This record gives sequence, structure tokens and C-alpha cells, in this order.
Amino acid sequence: MSDKPGIVVTGASGRMGQTLVKLILASDRWQLVGAIERPGNAWLGRDIGDCLGLGALGVPVSDDPLPAFARARALVDFTAPAATVDFAALAAQARLVHVVGTTGLEAEHHRRLDLAAHHAVVIQAGNMSLGVNLLTRLTQKVAQALDMDWDIEIVEAHHRMKVDAPSGTALMLGQAAAEGRRVSLDAAKVAGRDGITGARARGSIGFSSIRGGDIVGEHDVIFATEGERIVLRHIATDRAIFARGALKAAFWGLDQKPGRYDMMDVLGL
Repeated sequence: MSDKPGIVVTGASGRMGQTLVKLILASDRWQLVGAIERPGNAWLGRDIGDCLGLGALGVPVSDDPLPAFARARALVDFTAPAATVDFAALAAQARLVHVVGTTGLEAEHHRRLDLAAHHAVVIQAGNMSLGVNLLTRLTQKVAQALDMDWDIEIVEAHHRMKVDAPSGTALMLGQAAAEGRRVSLDAAKVAGRDGITGARARGSIGFSSIRGGDIVGEHDVIFATEGERIVLRHIATDRAIFARGALKAAFWGLDQKPGRYDMMDVLGL
């Protein structure tokens, strides 16, 4: 019996799920105790190791999270908003550290994560990478330093299969810019320009989304004024950076009290 804490991966057949499983198997910190998928998934009932071509590991892919949660200390969740909040309620009952990398969350989803955080550690961020979180803090600081004569535009690019736009990371950067300016992002946000839009509104924060190929993730924060521009950029070439960040967050969360946290907390930023 391993003395390493148990961890569960939801959405195990997805790109991030497969990356997480492989990193956990190579880790000296974690023991994989559950691989969860939605009902009807082709991997259900099969050993996750066989699914990945690694040989049997004794961990079957299941659509019932409760037995796995009972053996675990943590859950890493890159799925869909509706599934994530359902997992959050169950994880809170089991007092698991719940690391949420799911994007596209809306106000009601955040409300339900807040409820779960009364009983368990919930760590949620639009992006789990160290570089992106440093970029977020830089964006806040630059926005704070510059006045409204500087226009802010956020341009993001992802693979063709991504279903939400702007990306969770882009929104995280936009929120940082809005906080730097002490304005509401909801009031300043402009996304999806098309047609005769008129002149750019002073103080607005614009978003543009690119989808194509297998782009892992690229984000530019552009500060532009008369005669000069500042461009802050992050380029991800391997989605393992997000998985490594999520596992770092899960391990950090083992020593925390119930509550709502983000990667800034994990990284001490």
C-alpha cells in the first residue's frame, strides 16, 4: 500500500486528463486512485493504463466518482462547467482538495464553488502555469501605472477544438487589467468586434480570439497609445505546463484550511 496521497483525475480521456495521468504516474508525490469520465465514454470500464498504452495499472475508468473520492485526498478537474460544480459538491463532502482548471465558468458556477469552499479547499484559476500567473501580475501592475490614454487589447490563440471564447486566461488577464485601473471588467470589456463599430471607447478593454490547428495557447496583452506600444506575451508550447501547475496546486492545498484559492496564492504572488 502506497503512503503517497491519492488523487483523482476527471475527464481522464481528454487531452489534459491524459497528460495529468501520465505526470501522476511519474510523480513521487501522488498515487492515482481514480480516473473519471462521463457516461457513454468509450473508455469506461477499461483500465486507464491500457487506454494509454502503458499496461494495466489497476485503475478502471468509471463514471461513478464516489468510490474514487473515498480513497483520495485531491481531485484535479479539467472538464466542463456543469460537471465541475457537480464534482465540487461531492468533493466538498469528501473534504478533497479540488483543483479546478475548467474554463467557461459563469456566475452561478462560481457561486457553487464558493459554497463548496466552505467545507473544502477549492483552487481555481483560468490558467495553471507559472508564466501566465506572472504575466497576470505584470498586467495588473502596468495597467495601474498607465492612464486611460493607453488602450488595452488582449489577443489569445488556441487549438480548433476549444469551445469557449475568450479563453479563461484572457479573461483572467482582462480582470487583472481592470483591477489595475480600478474599473469593472464587465463595464470595460469589448469582445467580438464586427461591422461598423465606431471609434474605440476610451478606457475599454478589448478581446480578440483566434482558433486553429493545435495551438496550445498564446496570449498577448497590448498597451497602445500615440507613438508607442507595450506588449506582454506568453506562449505555451506544451500543455504539460498546465498539468504540472495543477499538481503543484493540489499538493499545496493539502496543508490549507477550507476556502477559495487561486494560483496566485499557490505561487505566493
